[in-house]
Amino acid sequence: MSLPEKLDRLLLRADELRAAVNVAEGSRVGALTKELSDLEPLVDKVQELRAAERARDEAEAMLADPELRELAEAEYAQQKAVVPALERELQLMLLPKDAADERSAILEIRPAAGGDEAALFAAELFRAYQRYAEGRRWRFEVLDYDESELGGTRGATAEVAGKGVFARLKFESGVHRVQRVPATETQGRIHTSTVTVAVLPEAEEVDIQVNDADLRIDTYRASGAGGQHVNKTDSAVRITHIPTGTVVAMQEERSQHKNRAKAMKVLRARLYDAQRSALDSSRAGERRAQVGTGDRSERIRTYNFPQGRVTDHRIGLTLHKVERVMLGEFDELFDALIAEDQAARLAAEAL
Repeated sequence: MSLPEKLDRLLLRADELRAAVNVAEGSRVGALTKELSDLEPLVDKVQELRAAERARDEAEAMLADPELRELAEAEYAQQKAVVPALERELQLMLLPKDAADERSAILEIRPAAGGDEAALFAAELFRAYQRYAEGRRWRFEVLDYDESELGGTRGATAEVAGKGVFARLKFESGVHRVQRVPATETQGRIHTSTVTVAVLPEAEEVDIQVNDADLRIDTYRASGAGGQHVNKTDSAVRITHIPTGTVVAMQEERSQHKNRAKAMKVLRARLYDAQRSALDSSRAGERRAQVGTGDRSERIRTYNFPQGRVTDHRIGLTLHKVERVMLGEFDELFDALIAEDQAARLAAEAL
């Protein structure tokens, strides 16, 4: 179906909804009103496009009049440029939405290869995301943080809450590689280490039904570097989802009840992510059209400190600003990844 045909159907549907809302009763009013509300931004953009098309056509007609030609040329050139831009905006707005894009997210970071250096970089990357979240005024709540002896982390988990968080962060899942001279290196040699990042859309209870009978809950005494978090009660919690083997451990809080609540939040997110991944696998063509695969084992980015650069391998983008990125300046990377994903999905839609 061509774009004009899609837009005509959209306007027709909006008219049908307006008429239906006036005569609907009960719960149906809410459903119709929500659908109409979702369509209204598109309707406004279509009307803006149609107005630009009329202005372009009127200016083009005026070009034949010698007295109006000079005035018409500028107007025609302007509207001729505006129309394709509005058409692209509408094409992007019409792309199928990821149902999780507007949600908050669970961020998990773990050191992989590289020992102490990987743990140190994991902690630095975790702080970089925290700075980014704070810059966007999202709430960044540390759910669990296992500090290593040298001040790195053996694993860190946070809830990043705000509108559209997952849409912005979802391309961060994968293996992040760092190349630099560790502080503990006496010979000045460059080491390569890796950490894994997982960004999961936050799940509500209605998304994932977890039966208590499917859970094994163990409690144990919390521990941490330098005696941090150590206490004399079994406040740490480990929850195992028996059907899937998914395990979540939480010890950040001194309260067993709070640790259990946080662990359940992360468990639901992991189960919801697994459910989404299974669905994505059944839509293999759609997955290939997107940036990366979301596979946790996929190496997605290298942070090269000696050369001061960050390279995202999925889109071939290199920025010579590694120190700025580690201060939380991710927007240039995120914007490029989102634009590439949109372009790929538009190309897939055109096939």
